Amino acid sequence: ATLSAPVPATSLLVLVAGIAFSAGPVVAQQTSKMTGMQLSNDEPIQIQSDKLEIRDQERKAEFTGNVKVVQGTTTMQAGRMVVYYKSGEGSVASGNADIEKIDVFDKVYLKSDKQEATGDTGTFNMVNETMQLKGKKVVLSEGENVFVGCQLNVAMRTGEATLDACGGRVMIQLDPKSRKQTN
Repeated sequence: ATLSAPVPATSLLVLVAGIAFSAGPVVAQQTSKMTGMQLSNDEPIQIQSDKLEIRDQERKAEFTGNVKVVQGTTTMQAGRMVVYYKSGEGSVASGNADIEKIDVFDKVYLKSDKQEATGDTGTFNMVNETMQLKGKKVVLSEGENVFVGCQLNVAMRTGEATLDACGGRVMIQLDPKSRKQTN
């Protein structure tokens, strides 16, 4: 099933709004900037999956099997995505649903330009504009710079991000060639 429709800024767009993060250090429980996580409704969103089930009485839509969400240069892939929306006139199929929350499962992959993020599950809370990516190993990368933890929390309005090690240690690998060169 393919669903392609303009979607309001406070809906599915945040799901694929982009994972851009600084190459500066990210440590457990420390806040950092993720500059590409912004709300916008400039481009349409295309959603593909093997199956789409819309349950209007439950106010949710479930995309299953090879879910792919694309907007511009940003892509999100997962095994399953469940969209929860508020009661009212709109629905996911009409493209004007008022989305409350989006859950993604089964190997979540986000890519925007040169940045990538992977995890086991993700939650996008549209009410408080937060994103959370969880997994045994959550990996953020930009070129050769790699950040590894188990939980990434992002405030989508500001881009503030925290990478947590969940009792372990955060791992960072930085490529010195990625730093800005000064003369």
